Amino acid sequence: MEPRHVSLKEAFRFWLKLGFISFGGPAGQIAIMHTELVERRRWISEKRFLHALNYCMLLPGPEAQQLATYIGWLMHRTWGGIVAGGLFVLPSVFILIALSWIYLAWGDVPLVAGMFHGIKPAVVAIVLAAAHRIGLRTLKNEWMWAIALAAFVAIFAFGVPFPAIVLAAALIGYAGGQLAPAKFSVGGGHAAAQAGYGPALIDDDTPTPAHALFTWRKFYAYIGIGLALWSVSLAGLLLGFGWQGTLTQMGWFFTKAALLTFGGAYAVLPYVYQGAVENFQWLSAPQMIDGLALGETTPGPLIMVVAFVGFVGAWTKEVFGPEALVLAGAAGAVVATVFTFLPSFVFIFAGAPFVETTHGQLRFTAPLAGITAAVVGVVVNLAVFFAWHVLWPHGFDAAFDWISAAIGAAAFFALLRLKLGVMTVVGGSALAGLAVAFGRLLI
Repeated sequence: MEPRHVSLKEAFRFWLKLGFISFGGPAGQIAIMHTELVERRRWISEKRFLHALNYCMLLPGPEAQQLATYIGWLMHRTWGGIVAGGLFVLPSVFILIALSWIYLAWGDVPLVAGMFHGIKPAVVAIVLAAAHRIGLRTLKNEWMWAIALAAFVAIFAFGVPFPAIVLAAALIGYAGGQLAPAKFSVGGGHAAAQAGYGPALIDDDTPTPAHALFTWRKFYAYIGIGLALWSVSLAGLLLGFGWQGTLTQMGWFFTKAALLTFGGAYAVLPYVYQGAVENFQWLSAPQMIDGLALGETTPGPLIMVVAFVGFVGAWTKEVFGPEALVLAGAAGAVVATVFTFLPSFVFIFAGAPFVETTHGQLRFTAPLAGITAAVVGVVVNLAVFFAWHVLWPHGFDAAFDWISAAIGAAAFFALLRLKLGVMTVVGGSALAGLAVAFGRLLI
């Protein structure tokens, strides 16, 4: 059956639905889009889908959101990309603002605190499982293992900033690609295209639409518009709050974070922690763990934890005064989200036309192979950091939290051996923490 034309209105309804059901992290979100767009609706063929995905995997930023933007742009021009990428994020922004408000307003209530007491060790297990998955895919030889170990030691023992680790790993990868190209040859990591889904609206041999053809004029126009939007937004914060103002610093900080998310959200979380917790003190280490837990249980990219960081930071710093904490938190969440995702739209609109003209299989470069290996080291460091604060919440001189250790071990086993979903594991851990809190209230 020949696929029919899809209007922007119909696409809008699908992207809105996707924004509310996109649980499961990048892998789950990409799987949902593949099922809906490639297999069921036949809006795009498998080959073109993977072609777009391979480009998004090369970019800093959330690849699932960028893939949605790419497909929306390919189908309905710039507005289609804005709708697809925007709706992928917007529902989680509103949900996280509401959850962040509940967390700050009622987080000290014993039963609510008990739920988070159960969720925190689950977060440790989730991060460890992420390191395990990335490691299995990445650490294929002694070169990759050495880079991962060096990255872990650099950030754990010496506190080397994450951007420096990324740069060093890229340089090592570049040099390694010249000296031992076979060791740094990393494929796209996705299965080959499968046949049998039938013809698609954008099929393997569908000519590139006119709006998707590459021209230098459009390239410079998208870059210019993106820089203008970023400059105007940051200038507005600068005029309103000064350079040292919390919202201004958030805008600048999350811009840098957006350009460093090679390897996904887990890779950039150590950088966000270094800045938000240690340097700016927008939130505490336990709050950062709680924010990641909320990010894991809401739809949208995991990097949406930046909305929680922005909310808590603006609330804590009382950017609008003590009488407007909720408004301040919402403003912080919006600022963090805008400056984190704006570069992703620019990358797609400026770069996708060039990618569409190739219609070939893109491969990871040797520098990216080095960066991906380093990601394993920094993710393990993140897990160690979280475990430290969860298992010894009052420092190494205080008592070890055996209940958290048991919940964390059970969560790790459920993720790796039982293959349960993140939502199921987090929900079960929250119930365990709630049961412990309820038992303590009865004693």
